[in-house]
Amino acid sequence: MKTRHFLPLLLAPLALAAWAPNPAVPAADANLSKIKLPAGFTISYFAQGVKSARELAVGPDGTVYVGTKDDKVYALPDRNKDGRADEVITLATGLNAPNGVAVHNGALYVAEINRILRYDNVGARLRQPPKPAVVYGQLPSKEWHGYRYIAFGPDNKLYVPVGAPCNSCLPEAPIFATINRMNPDGSGLETYAYGVRNTVGFDWSPRDKALWFTDNGRDQLGDNTPADELNRAAGPGQHFGFPYFFAGDVPDPQLSKGKSMDTYVKPARKLGPHVAALGMKFYTGQQFPAQYRNQILIPEHGSWNRSSKIGYRITLVKLDATGKQAIGYQTFAEGWLQGQKAWGRPVCLLVLPDGSLLVSDDQNDAVYRIKYGS
Repeated sequence: MKTRHFLPLLLAPLALAAWAPNPAVPAADANLSKIKLPAGFTISYFAQGVKSARELAVGPDGTVYVGTKDDKVYALPDRNKDGRADEVITLATGLNAPNGVAVHNGALYVAEINRILRYDNVGARLRQPPKPAVVYGQLPSKEWHGYRYIAFGPDNKLYVPVGAPCNSCLPEAPIFATINRMNPDGSGLETYAYGVRNTVGFDWSPRDKALWFTDNGRDQLGDNTPADELNRAAGPGQHFGFPYFFAGDVPDPQLSKGKSMDTYVKPARKLGPHVAALGMKFYTGQQFPAQYRNQILIPEHGSWNRSSKIGYRITLVKLDATGKQAIGYQTFAEGWLQGQKAWGRPVCLLVLPDGSLLVSDDQNDAVYRIKYGS
């Protein structure tokens, strides 16, 4: 797919000012002109000043909720539906890295490192939210790979991963390196997928309801090994290789002895090495052209310990007609990385009811909106 570098019409006056001898525009605004998208797409700010923005969820009234790796949860109402949040409301504070947010039956679920909270009828009480109920309070408190991404599946269960508390190790308790699910009230916890090092993004196929998820490969095996993974879980109980194998065929130097890579589920698609693939989403809207519908978009947060940085972009994984096989992997949006300096890091995606796409950025403290057409 060919891309073109363009300036969104709404930001053209700002960019022109930035080229003047006395720039009157903050650098963060000018940075948007650096984002390259396919022809017909534009990007703008949905909200700024959203510190450490991570997972996104939308309520029945269109309010967008934002989890963070800080201590706050934000609400971003867009009452006039103009594609930009009216204000940034601090909904909750003093939490333990509340990365995960999900909306279910009008309640906001928030995942801290060690527990999951529920704020009932939150949309009507943004400025005075109710005291949260503790849905589940027994998640591990280890911070390494401790950010929780949560979502409700087609089975009405709440899914929550627990990453490995290490780079590569034999988990000290069965719950580590898993994806789990529970009832909305926190009962009935069960493990759905095993051998998952660190997923901070998953979604269900709109075609067959299979769970797809990104997984970050281990470090310290070189710049190009292993690849990050995009996985498809056809059902419960599958094992995806951690800590014995990475990307399906890269053995752990110590822990793979006596193990066969054929025992474990191979990735549906190998992604870039160390790109930190996070909050993926199927594009289920109608606004984007037909070739994007029911395809997978992945924010790549960007490498942190690679000698030459990669990622810092959004990629597109194309699926075949069955929706079960990945047949393409290409860049959709890029420009957060300029040379070897990054001004932003995309984290999570959200398809809004109008078909536009929100993107959170925990470095630039922002939420962007990508749309197609005028």
